[in-house]
Amino acid sequence: MNNRRNLELSTIKSLSLKQEYENTKIQRVIDILEEELVGLIPVKTRIREIAALLIIDRLRKKVDLTSNSPGLNMSFTGSPGTGKTTVALRMADILYKLGYCKKGHMLTVTRDDLVGQYIGHTAPKTKKILKKAMGGILFIDEAYYLYKPDNERDYGAEAIEILLQVMENQRDNLIVILAGYKDRMEKFYESNPGLSSRISNHVDFPNYTAEELLVIGKIMLEEQQYQFVPEAEIAFLDYIKKRKEQPLFANARSVKNALDRARMRHANRIFENGNRILTKADLVNITVEDIKQSRVFTL
Repeated sequence: MNNRRNLELSTIKSLSLKQEYENTKIQRVIDILEEELVGLIPVKTRIREIAALLIIDRLRKKVDLTSNSPGLNMSFTGSPGTGKTTVALRMADILYKLGYCKKGHMLTVTRDDLVGQYIGHTAPKTKKILKKAMGGILFIDEAYYLYKPDNERDYGAEAIEILLQVMENQRDNLIVILAGYKDRMEKFYESNPGLSSRISNHVDFPNYTAEELLVIGKIMLEEQQYQFVPEAEIAFLDYIKKRKEQPLFANARSVKNALDRARMRHANRIFENGNRILTKADLVNITVEDIKQSRVFTL
Protein backbone atom coordinates (compact mmCIF):
# COMPACT_ATOMS: atom_id res chain seq x y z
CA MET A 1 0.00 0.00 0.00
CA ASN A 2 2.75 2.44 0.97
CA ASN A 3 4.78 1.57 -2.11
CA ARG A 4 1.80 2.17 -4.37
CA ARG A 5 1.14 5.51 -2.66
CA ASN A 6 4.77 6.52 -3.08
CA LEU A 7 4.58 5.60 -6.77
CA GLU A 8 1.48 7.76 -7.20
CA LEU A 9 3.25 10.70 -5.59
CA SER A 10 6.33 10.18 -7.73
CA THR A 11 4.30 10.52 -10.93
CA ILE A 12 2.82 13.89 -9.99
CA LYS A 13 4.02 16.63 -12.31
CA SER A 14 6.50 19.10 -10.85
CA LEU A 15 5.24 22.50 -9.79
CA SER A 16 7.00 25.83 -9.48
CA LEU A 17 6.05 27.72 -6.35
CA LYS A 18 7.90 30.78 -7.64
CA GLN A 19 6.00 30.70 -10.92
CA GLU A 20 2.68 30.23 -9.16
CA TYR A 21 3.43 33.17 -6.87
CA GLU A 22 4.41 35.39 -9.78
CA ASN A 23 1.29 34.41 -11.72
CA THR A 24 -0.97 35.62 -8.88
CA LYS A 25 0.66 39.08 -8.90
CA ILE A 26 -0.02 39.43 -5.18
CA GLN A 27 3.52 40.62 -4.44
CA ARG A 28 2.51 44.03 -5.78
CA VAL A 29 -0.40 44.13 -3.32
CA ILE A 30 1.91 43.21 -0.44
CA ASP A 31 4.38 45.88 -1.57
CA ILE A 32 1.59 48.47 -1.54
CA LEU A 33 0.62 47.34 1.95
CA GLU A 34 4.21 47.88 3.07
CA GLU A 35 4.25 51.33 1.48
CA GLU A 36 0.88 52.38 2.90
CA LEU A 37 1.33 51.25 6.48
CA VAL A 38 4.13 52.09 8.88
CA GLY A 39 4.97 49.39 11.45
CA LEU A 40 2.28 46.74 12.10
CA ILE A 41 4.85 43.96 11.63
CA PRO A 42 2.66 41.25 13.27
CA VAL A 43 -0.26 42.19 11.01
CA LYS A 44 1.81 42.16 7.84
CA THR A 45 3.35 38.83 8.85
CA ARG A 46 -0.12 37.32 9.36
CA ILE A 47 -1.32 38.55 5.97
CA ARG A 48 1.69 36.95 4.29
CA GLU A 49 0.99 33.71 6.17
CA ILE A 50 -2.62 33.67 4.96
CA ALA A 51 -1.45 34.38 1.40
CA ALA A 52 1.11 31.55 1.61
CA LEU A 53 -1.56 29.10 2.82
CA LEU A 54 -3.84 30.01 -0.07
CA ILE A 55 -1.09 29.64 -2.67
CA ILE A 56 -0.21 26.18 -1.36
CA ASP A 57 -3.94 25.36 -1.43
CA ARG A 58 -4.00 26.32 -5.13
CA LEU A 59 -1.02 24.07 -5.84
CA ARG A 60 -2.61 21.13 -4.00
CA LYS A 61 -5.75 21.48 -6.13
CA LYS A 62 -3.67 21.34 -9.29
CA VAL A 63 -2.34 17.89 -8.38
CA ASP A 64 -5.68 16.59 -7.11
CA LEU A 65 -4.71 16.54 -3.44
CA THR A 66 -7.36 16.95 -0.79
CA SER A 67 -8.00 20.64 -0.44
CA ASN A 68 -10.83 21.94 1.65
CA SER A 69 -11.24 25.66 1.10
CA PRO A 70 -9.53 27.41 4.03
CA GLY A 71 -11.81 29.41 6.30
CA LEU A 72 -11.41 33.03 5.27
CA ASN A 73 -13.74 34.91 7.61
CA MET A 74 -11.65 37.18 9.81
CA SER A 75 -11.64 39.24 12.97
CA PHE A 76 -9.60 42.46 13.01
CA THR A 77 -9.19 43.82 16.53
CA GLY A 78 -7.49 46.98 17.71
CA SER A 79 -7.92 50.65 18.47
CA PRO A 80 -9.23 53.13 15.89
CA GLY A 81 -6.73 54.41 13.36
CA THR A 82 -4.51 51.33 13.32
CA GLY A 83 -5.08 50.46 9.66
CA LYS A 84 -7.80 47.80 9.90
CA THR A 85 -9.82 49.13 6.95
CA THR A 86 -6.71 49.61 4.79
CA VAL A 87 -5.53 46.06 5.46
CA ALA A 88 -9.02 44.72 4.72
CA LEU A 89 -8.99 46.46 1.34
CA ARG A 90 -5.62 44.92 0.49
CA MET A 91 -6.86 41.55 1.73
CA ALA A 92 -9.72 41.86 -0.77
CA ASP A 93 -7.15 42.43 -3.55
CA ILE A 94 -5.13 39.40 -2.49
CA LEU A 95 -8.16 37.12 -2.28
CA TYR A 96 -9.38 38.31 -5.67
CA LYS A 97 -6.02 37.65 -7.34
CA LEU A 98 -5.88 34.19 -5.76
CA GLY A 99 -9.37 33.32 -6.95
CA TYR A 100 -11.03 33.17 -3.53
CA CYS A 101 -13.03 36.35 -4.08
CA LYS A 102 -15.03 36.56 -7.31
CA LYS A 103 -15.39 40.35 -7.55
CA GLY A 104 -12.74 41.69 -5.18
CA HIS A 105 -14.80 44.57 -3.83
CA MET A 106 -15.29 45.44 -0.16
CA LEU A 107 -18.45 46.80 1.41
CA THR A 108 -17.96 48.58 4.74
CA VAL A 109 -20.98 48.73 7.05
CA THR A 110 -21.94 49.35 10.68
CA ARG A 111 -24.89 48.30 12.82
CA ASP A 112 -27.09 51.04 11.34
CA ASP A 113 -26.76 49.50 7.88
CA LEU A 114 -27.92 46.06 9.07
CA VAL A 115 -30.34 46.47 11.96
CA GLY A 116 -33.87 47.86 11.60
CA GLN A 117 -35.88 49.91 14.08
CA TYR A 118 -39.11 47.94 14.06
CA ILE A 119 -40.45 44.41 13.52
CA GLY A 120 -39.96 43.22 9.95
CA HIS A 121 -37.38 45.88 9.12
CA THR A 122 -34.11 44.09 9.92
CA ALA A 123 -34.35 41.03 7.63
CA PRO A 124 -34.78 42.90 4.33
CA LYS A 125 -32.22 45.50 5.39
CA THR A 126 -29.58 42.89 6.23
CA LYS A 127 -30.31 40.79 3.13
CA LYS A 128 -29.96 43.87 0.91
CA ILE A 129 -26.49 44.54 2.30
CA LEU A 130 -25.47 40.90 1.96
CA LYS A 131 -26.59 40.87 -1.65
CA LYS A 132 -24.40 43.90 -2.40
CA ALA A 133 -21.42 42.24 -0.70
CA MET A 134 -21.70 38.89 -2.51
CA GLY A 135 -18.57 38.00 -4.40
CA GLY A 136 -16.46 40.20 -2.17
CA ILE A 137 -15.80 41.15 1.44
CA LEU A 138 -18.30 42.46 3.98
CA PHE A 139 -16.40 44.57 6.52
CA ILE A 140 -18.50 45.18 9.66
CA ASP A 141 -16.93 47.93 11.76
CA GLU A 142 -17.59 48.03 15.51
CA ALA A 143 -19.34 44.69 15.07
CA TYR A 144 -20.04 44.31 18.81
CA TYR A 145 -22.82 46.90 18.50
CA LEU A 146 -24.86 44.30 16.62
CA TYR A 147 -25.58 42.58 19.92
CA LYS A 148 -27.37 44.42 22.73
CA PRO A 149 -28.52 41.78 25.24
CA ASP A 150 -29.85 44.37 27.70
CA ASN A 151 -32.41 45.67 25.21
CA GLU A 152 -35.35 43.26 24.74
CA ARG A 153 -36.64 45.27 21.77
CA ASP A 154 -33.33 45.24 19.94
CA TYR A 155 -33.25 43.53 16.53
CA GLY A 156 -29.48 42.99 16.29
CA ALA A 157 -29.84 39.29 17.11
CA GLU A 158 -31.95 38.85 13.97
CA ALA A 159 -29.23 40.41 11.83
CA ILE A 160 -26.64 38.12 13.43
CA GLU A 161 -28.79 35.05 12.72
CA ILE A 162 -29.12 35.97 9.04
CA LEU A 163 -25.40 36.67 8.89
CA LEU A 164 -24.64 33.25 10.38
CA GLN A 165 -26.79 31.51 7.79
CA VAL A 166 -25.07 33.27 4.93
CA MET A 167 -21.58 32.63 6.37
CA GLU A 168 -22.45 28.92 6.48
CA ASN A 169 -24.32 28.52 3.19
CA GLN A 170 -22.48 31.08 1.03
CA ARG A 171 -18.96 30.56 2.33
CA ASP A 172 -17.57 30.39 -1.21
CA ASN A 173 -19.27 33.61 -2.23
CA LEU A 174 -18.81 35.93 0.73
CA ILE A 175 -16.01 36.70 3.17
CA VAL A 176 -16.87 38.52 6.39
CA ILE A 177 -14.44 40.62 8.42
CA LEU A 178 -15.63 41.73 11.86
CA ALA A 179 -13.71 44.64 13.37
CA GLY A 180 -13.56 46.56 16.63
CA TYR A 181 -11.85 47.07 19.97
CA LYS A 182 -10.23 43.82 21.15
CA ASP A 183 -11.88 43.62 24.59
CA ARG A 184 -15.35 44.36 23.24
CA MET A 185 -14.94 41.90 20.38
CA GLU A 186 -13.92 39.15 22.82
CA LYS A 187 -17.12 39.70 24.82
CA PHE A 188 -19.09 39.78 21.59
CA TYR A 189 -17.73 36.38 20.56
CA GLU A 190 -18.39 34.95 24.02
CA SER A 191 -22.03 35.96 23.64
CA ASN A 192 -22.23 34.55 20.11
CA PRO A 193 -20.39 31.20 19.98
CA GLY A 194 -21.91 30.36 16.61
CA LEU A 195 -20.35 33.47 15.15
CA SER A 196 -17.00 32.87 16.83
CA SER A 197 -16.80 29.34 15.40
CA ARG A 198 -17.06 30.72 11.88
CA ILE A 199 -14.10 33.08 12.29
CA SER A 200 -10.89 31.35 11.24
CA ASN A 201 -8.39 34.19 11.34
CA HIS A 202 -7.98 36.56 14.27
CA VAL A 203 -5.64 39.47 13.57
CA ASP A 204 -4.79 41.93 16.33
CA PHE A 205 -3.63 45.42 15.32
CA PRO A 206 -1.23 46.96 17.88
CA ASN A 207 -1.22 50.65 18.71
CA TYR A 208 1.46 52.67 16.95
CA THR A 209 4.43 53.98 18.88
CA ALA A 210 4.93 57.75 19.05
CA GLU A 211 7.88 57.45 16.66
CA GLU A 212 5.81 55.47 14.15
CA LEU A 213 3.06 58.08 14.34
CA LEU A 214 5.59 60.80 13.63
CA VAL A 215 6.64 58.96 10.47
CA ILE A 216 2.97 58.60 9.51
CA GLY A 217 2.45 62.32 10.09
CA LYS A 218 5.41 63.22 7.89
CA ILE A 219 4.05 61.01 5.12
CA MET A 220 0.64 62.67 5.41
CA LEU A 221 2.21 66.12 5.15
CA GLU A 222 4.36 65.10 2.21
CA GLU A 223 1.29 63.86 0.33
CA GLN A 224 -0.18 67.36 0.71
CA GLN A 225 3.15 69.04 -0.15
CA TYR A 226 3.83 70.34 3.33
CA GLN A 227 6.74 69.60 5.64
CA PHE A 228 7.89 70.15 9.21
CA VAL A 229 10.82 72.43 9.90
CA PRO A 230 13.23 70.49 12.16
CA GLU A 231 12.04 72.17 15.36
CA ALA A 232 8.40 71.53 14.45
CA GLU A 233 9.13 67.83 13.95
CA ILE A 234 10.49 67.63 17.50
CA ALA A 235 7.45 69.55 18.79
CA PHE A 236 5.04 67.25 16.96
CA LEU A 237 6.67 64.16 18.48
CA ASP A 238 6.16 65.79 21.87
CA TYR A 239 2.54 66.50 20.91
CA ILE A 240 1.95 62.84 20.01
CA LYS A 241 3.39 61.61 23.30
CA LYS A 242 1.12 63.94 25.26
CA ARG A 243 -1.94 63.20 23.12
CA LYS A 244 -1.49 59.42 23.49
CA GLU A 245 -2.05 59.83 27.23
CA GLN A 246 -5.41 61.57 26.74
CA PRO A 247 -8.86 60.02 26.14
CA LEU A 248 -10.23 59.19 22.69
CA PHE A 249 -6.83 58.89 21.07
CA ALA A 250 -7.21 57.21 17.68
CA ASN A 251 -3.66 56.62 16.41
CA ALA A 252 -3.23 57.68 12.75
CA ARG A 253 -6.72 59.22 12.74
CA SER A 254 -5.77 61.55 15.61
CA VAL A 255 -2.51 62.42 13.84
CA LYS A 256 -4.42 63.39 10.71
CA ASN A 257 -6.80 65.59 12.73
CA ALA A 258 -3.86 67.25 14.48
CA LEU A 259 -2.16 67.99 11.17
CA ASP A 260 -5.36 69.45 9.73
CA ARG A 261 -5.48 71.86 12.67
CA ALA A 262 -1.77 72.66 12.26
CA ARG A 263 -2.38 73.54 8.61
CA MET A 264 -5.21 75.86 9.63
CA ARG A 265 -2.93 77.60 12.13
CA HIS A 266 -0.28 77.80 9.42
CA ALA A 267 -2.77 79.45 7.04
CA ASN A 268 -3.98 81.85 9.73
CA ARG A 269 -0.41 82.80 10.60
CA ILE A 270 0.28 83.69 6.98
CA PHE A 271 -2.91 85.76 6.75
CA GLU A 272 -1.99 87.70 9.87
CA ASN A 273 1.21 88.72 8.11
CA GLY A 274 -0.51 89.42 4.82
CA ASN A 275 1.57 92.45 3.85
CA ARG A 276 4.81 90.53 3.35
CA ILE A 277 5.93 88.84 0.16
CA LEU A 278 5.57 85.06 0.43
CA THR A 279 8.06 82.44 -0.66
CA LYS A 280 7.37 78.84 -1.54
CA ALA A 281 8.91 77.85 1.80
CA ASP A 282 6.33 79.99 3.60
CA LEU A 283 3.54 78.00 1.95
CA VAL A 284 5.15 74.63 2.65
CA ASN A 285 6.77 74.77 6.09
CA ILE A 286 4.88 73.86 9.26
CA THR A 287 6.61 75.64 12.16
CA VAL A 288 6.85 75.13 15.90
CA GLU A 289 4.23 77.85 16.36
CA ASP A 290 1.75 75.89 14.27
CA ILE A 291 2.20 72.88 16.56
CA LYS A 292 2.61 74.49 19.97
CA GLN A 293 -0.66 76.41 19.79
CA SER A 294 -2.49 73.12 20.36
CA ARG A 295 -4.38 72.99 23.64
CA VAL A 296 -2.61 69.69 24.34
CA PHE A 297 0.37 71.77 25.49
CA THR A 298 -1.75 73.78 27.93
CA LEU A 299 -3.34 70.87 29.79
